[in-house]
Amino acid sequence: MFGKFFIYFKKLDFVLFFSVFLLLIFSLAEIYSIALSNDSLGLVNFKKQALFVVIGILTLIVFSFFDYYNLRSFSIYLYILGVLILIAVLFFGKTVSGTTGWFQIGAFSLQPVEFIKFILILFLARYFSGVSIRIAPLKHLLISGLLSGILIFLVLMQPDFGSAMMLFSIWSAMVIFAGFKKKHLLLIVLLLIVIFASGWLFFFEDYQKERIMTFLNPKENSLDEGYNVNQAIIAVGSGGIIGRGIGFGSQSQLKFLPESQNDFIFAVISEELGFLGVCLVIAFFSVIFARLIISIKYINNDFGIYFIIGTISLIFIQMFINIGMNIGLLPVIGISLPFLSYGGSAIISNMIFIGVAESIIIRSKIKY
Repeated sequence: MFGKFFIYFKKLDFVLFFSVFLLLIFSLAEIYSIALSNDSLGLVNFKKQALFVVIGILTLIVFSFFDYYNLRSFSIYLYILGVLILIAVLFFGKTVSGTTGWFQIGAFSLQPVEFIKFILILFLARYFSGVSIRIAPLKHLLISGLLSGILIFLVLMQPDFGSAMMLFSIWSAMVIFAGFKKKHLLLIVLLLIVIFASGWLFFFEDYQKERIMTFLNPKENSLDEGYNVNQAIIAVGSGGIIGRGIGFGSQSQLKFLPESQNDFIFAVISEELGFLGVCLVIAFFSVIFARLIISIKYINNDFGIYFIIGTISLIFIQMFINIGMNIGLLPVIGISLPFLSYGGSAIISNMIFIGVAESIIIRSKIKY
């Protein structure tokens, strides 16, 4: 048993692991910095984040040594469980900022949609790896879209437009890589327009509409809905080359920047660690993407390939949107920065993704 464990350990992609680990260190440093500005809480959020990181690393290790292909057999059951959980949270969940999307467990909150992302990628990886896209492509597009749409609809009911968009993006990315024709991809664009229009008419709360309008004209609501974005842009610009130093960011320390540990942690990093700190963060993300992309050519089954593609898509889209939000290029839709933003559900979910990716990489090395 220990011999097998040692073999798997040697095949672990340590470059991938330590890139993720270093992002987590950045997260802890900045969460600590933000916590300093609120002494009354006694660094509670920092302590919670540290616990989340430890649990996340242990989760990554467990999933790394677990045979990922066994997850394929459970994907349908996990999908059904995901639907039931999303229904349950609508009735029994905790409402935060107008969104009913959390289960309160003692002093901790669990956000199910973070794990729904994993379930959806797992389910789509099984579906696309088990069918031939060339045979009845429209059928497979509709079936995968309908099953993904059920999860998206339930998330919109919370309402959580940002997470719903992420689920739609996951499906879209995996459809693109599955090899559908351009005319089928056009249907996705049309569907996106329909979803957005429906959301605007029936699901979006007033504050969500105002965020989009603020993005289109940020100066009009600079003291209202546009306040967060303007303060984030100020923070990003004030960091300079080397930053103000951890604990010395005026925007975060003086609480000019709301949600500094969640949606706008990139602005905090920019202000306190400057351009060099931002370059390091981008470099670590780039290494993660590079290692995952390189691993694809060694994987000998479609299920593993689709899962890696889904993981890359999820992390990249979330990173791209979050940074875009922080510098005013995209509207604020509540998307966290992977491995860096505060939140146990997101940290653990992302570490599961990396753990399964490591499992795929380990077994591809052993077989080749």
